[in-house]
Order: sequence, then structure tokens, then C-alpha cells
Amino acid sequence: MAEINRDVVVVGAGAAGLTAANDLRKAGVSVAVLEARDRVGGRLWTDVVDGAMLELGGQWVSPDQDALIDTVAELGLETFSRYREGESVYIGPDGTLTRFTGDIFPVAPATEKIMVDLIDRLDVMVAQMDPDRPWEHPDAEALDRVSFEGWLRQQTDDAEAVDNIALFIAGAMLTKPPHAFSALQALLMAASAGSFTNLVDADFILDKRVVGGLQQVPLLLAERLGDDVYLGQPVRRLEWGDGAVTVAADGVTVHARAAVLAVPPVLYNRVSFVPPLPRLQHQLHQHLSMGFVIKVHAVYDRPFWREQGLSGTAFSPYEISHEAYDNTNHGDERGTLVGFVSDKHADDLFRLSAAERKERILESLSHYYGDEAKSPVVYYESDWGSEEWTRGAYAASFDLGGLHRYGADLRTAVGPIHFACSDLAGAGYQHVDGAIRMGHLVASQIVAQVRS
Repeated sequence: MAEINRDVVVVGAGAAGLTAANDLRKAGVSVAVLEARDRVGGRLWTDVVDGAMLELGGQWVSPDQDALIDTVAELGLETFSRYREGESVYIGPDGTLTRFTGDIFPVAPATEKIMVDLIDRLDVMVAQMDPDRPWEHPDAEALDRVSFEGWLRQQTDDAEAVDNIALFIAGAMLTKPPHAFSALQALLMAASAGSFTNLVDADFILDKRVVGGLQQVPLLLAERLGDDVYLGQPVRRLEWGDGAVTVAADGVTVHARAAVLAVPPVLYNRVSFVPPLPRLQHQLHQHLSMGFVIKVHAVYDRPFWREQGLSGTAFSPYEISHEAYDNTNHGDERGTLVGFVSDKHADDLFRLSAAERKERILESLSHYYGDEAKSPVVYYESDWGSEEWTRGAYAASFDLGGLHRYGADLRTAVGPIHFACSDLAGAGYQHVDGAIRMGHLVASQIVAQVRS
């Protein structure tokens, strides 16, 4: 086994780890990046499946994601706007499809009024929150004691309004049932995007994509680090003391002054810490868990839905695929739809055979777009729940009461061990933007310590 010496060892070659490593290198700090997979990128993965380029992981860039936008520009990458011309579709609880424009779903006037009122109320509450300090919200403890679904049902008995507002956080973002996380966690999700209104606006949240795929960001960052990125090196043991760490992977051991764990917190327990992490971290990390979503890619010989005057944007909390979008690649004559199946629906589908699962999902897409949606030329399911080095998607969130109880300690370094990933972010939480922000933050902290 090779043994090397560096100032800092970074565990994980996703956007956070590679951003931190590049910042450290620029500051004259030597680094080694250890990555368990045989590729860089973490939850960013652009691949060719049956001749179609698919973004298997994260892919969108929002206007407020300054850290990501700056990185994309600095790397010389180009972006293009998501196709959004035409009408969106919504399927209600009785299975009725309605075409619409704008952000608010086409529901009965009384339900629409309640939805608008709830969004306004949530915006007011979000405005009281610093996404980097959600536990300081004036009602933090009370909001962390009630599930988001429970809070919504306290506000109204209109079931469709509750289902639709819950969808924006539960299915679309945290990918957990709305009874499984707190109202405070929901506010953090909205605050991380600037407002609840921003989450409702698909044209804002899913604004642009990178030509050639978003995985180019970590790929180009890794290129700059050259041989200091070690692939296929899952970290097994981390010995730490006062100002020193020794990190042992399968084929290399790194002796350094500090370590950055740039992996989801659900993976910390894959590493044996010597001595063990403090009691607080042991408790904290057990209250974080991944959500689960199947990202469905369906490629057709042409974007047929555009011929019907449809944008490709579709929503329904009552469908297996609760949302779907036109995901056609830049300059591609073929058309691509991307759909999402979250939480318990995803659980249920993975109890079926692959053929049955595909049939059910395509049937759901056909409810939005018609029977032609049942016959893609390429079909693929991104199943991050089966990825050994991720274990879910999109990111980790706290259980009921966990955010107020442990949030303030989430990013706190333990001796020479620092933590950085999108799961820990405030602004940009669970997005690539948040990962980059955390990479910059932890690198600046380490550089300040090294120079002090």
C-alpha cells in the first residue's frame, strides 16, 4: 500500500470535495482526494445509455445559484434554457387532466385561494429564517415538533390544497412522505431557494442546464488536480489527533494535517474513526436519512408533446410520476422526458419486476402526454437508492425534531476533521450550488487555520 503525505486529505470527489481541494491548492495547501467510485462527480453523473446522453443525477441551474453559476462560467461551460413553450398539465384527484399556464395548478377557485394563502404564509415564515441558522427561527422548536403534513392540516381541511403544497417539498425536494419530516425542515428547504414561491415556480428552480451535462463541473475540477485524485479508494479508517490525521483507503494511506469528509453524512459510518467521533456526532448522524426518488428517462424519436402545444411540464400528487419535464438535450432532434417517482411510490415499484415497473411508470407518463409516451426508444431508471456510496436521493434531511436539536452542530469540525457536502448547506441545500458553497467554506476555514 502506498503512503503519501499531504497538508489536507479530502474524502469524496463530488462537487464539494473537488471545490475544496481546488481552493486549497490555489492557497498553496497540498491535497489528496480519495474517491470510492471509479469516477468523480458523486451525485452528478452524465452517461450514455443505449446511444442517448442522460443526466443520471443532478442537472439544473437556478438563477439564484451564484456559486454554481460562477463555477460553470469559470470553467468555460455553456448553458441552455429548459424547454418551456406551451401549456403545462395537471391531473387532479379524480384523474381529470387540465392544461394550464402559470405556477398555480388549475384547481377549484376555493382550493386555489387556499393554496395561494398557504404559499403567502409560508413565504412570510421563510423570510424569518436564515438558511444557515434555521434553528434560530422564532418558532423553530414548535415547527420542528410537527410534521409538514400535520402543519398543513392544521391550516386547512382542503385535502387537494394540502396534497399540492406538500408536493413541492415532499415529492419534489426532500423525497420523503410529508409526515416524515418537520415543518421547520420544510421551511429550510424553501429558505435555501430564497422563498416558497421560488419552489413553486418550475421555470425558476429548473431554469437552465449545462451543454454536455452538469458532471462536466466535477470532471473539469478533477482535471486541474491531476494525479492528486485517487479513484477506487474507499476510505476504511481515519485516525485523528491534535492537528494530524491518517486516512487509510484500500490502496493508499494519506498522512495529513486535516481531513475533509465531503460525502453524505449517511456514509460517515462506513469509516472507522480512531478514536471514535464524540458522542454528539454519533447521535446527530443517526437523525439524518436520505430520501428516495427514481429519476426516469424516456427518449423518443421526436419531442411529440410539443406538437400538442405542451411544454412537457406535468404535475400530480395523485400519479406514480408526480412530476415530469421536457429534458431534451441541447441540439438533439430526439425528445426526452424526465419523470420522478418519490418516497413510498418508489418503494412500491421496486417490489415489482423491472418489466412491471417500467409498464407502470410509462402508463403514468401517458396520462400526461397520451399513449405515445408508452413507447420510448430509450428507457432508463436512475436508482440512487442502490448506489453503495450514496444510498438515496437527493440528499439527507433530519427526522422530526432533529434540525432544531442538532442543526447547529452539523458543520462543526471535530478536531482536524471538517465536513462539507450539499446535505449540510444552507443556501443551495441539497443542490450542487450548496455543495460548491460548502467546499469554498471549509477550504477557507482550513486555510485560516493553517496560516494562523
